[in-house]
Amino acid sequence: MTVLHTPVLSAEILDWLRIRPEGTYADATVGTGGHILEIAKRLTTGRVLGLDRDPRALQIARERLGPHERQVILVHVEFSKIGEVAAANQLPPFDGIIADLGISSLELDSPERGFSFRWAGPLDMRMNPDNPLTADEIVNQWPEKELADLLYQNAEERDSRRIARAIVRARPIRDTEHLATVVAGGRKARGRQRLHPATKTFLALRTAVNREEEELGQFLSRTPATLNLGGRLIVLSYHSLEDRVVKHAFQRLSHEGFRILTKKVIQPGDAEIASNPRARSAKLRVIERVATAETRFDGERTAPQVC
Repeated sequence: MTVLHTPVLSAEILDWLRIRPEGTYADATVGTGGHILEIAKRLTTGRVLGLDRDPRALQIARERLGPHERQVILVHVEFSKIGEVAAANQLPPFDGIIADLGISSLELDSPERGFSFRWAGPLDMRMNPDNPLTADEIVNQWPEKELADLLYQNAEERDSRRIARAIVRARPIRDTEHLATVVAGGRKARGRQRLHPATKTFLALRTAVNREEEELGQFLSRTPATLNLGGRLIVLSYHSLEDRVVKHAFQRLSHEGFRILTKKVIQPGDAEIASNPRARSAKLRVIERVATAETRFDGERTAPQVC
């Protein structure tokens, strides 16, 4: 049975995009096609570019988008390459771009992908199966100090040193279930916890395997230049470190010809969380291009306002 990801804050994203039937849009993280499908439905002569590094998810999206194939371009590539892909396809500047940084249900609910601690699966965690680095290499080969540093830096795991020590002593770690058990035993007891003891460890490993921090930094640095005047960039993040990177990038861009539209971060309401619990940590931020690249912002405008 095909696992379809439930798109988070879909109605809000469509409102912020202000889709024009003839416009040009991009979904930088297509997944199984939830958000891009809603965009494609609203286009006539317009186009929407979809990117994803997970070939299995992209194939599902391609099948779902069959009735709208004239409006859609799908490319198997990392989302940081959006500028190169747009240029290769001779697309005009984008009127709107969305990037949902969450891991999809297709990945979480497929034991053979190794993303979840809910069952025994291989220590893989690769979104793109062509990538050489796996979680197994990190867990079973990295030195204890490097492993501890990774857990702390990528997931703010307070027990990083204790967990790294436990992992090294338990090597070889056989699978995701074994890893989760070792991590739980290595953590300091703190009473009842809201999250599973292995949540942060799995997050740290996943982000390292997929170079998520580096990819996000490149995406936020390169993508704004691909936006049309009045174009909007919408980013959905799911943990504090990720959201912090987005927030700081948007603050920098607010001095470089962009306007932050979400002064207060947008989060799912109780009804959406009840129907889709994985949406509970989502945070949505939106920025809009309000000036050309030639317009400078250092307290005073040195070029006419164009918004």
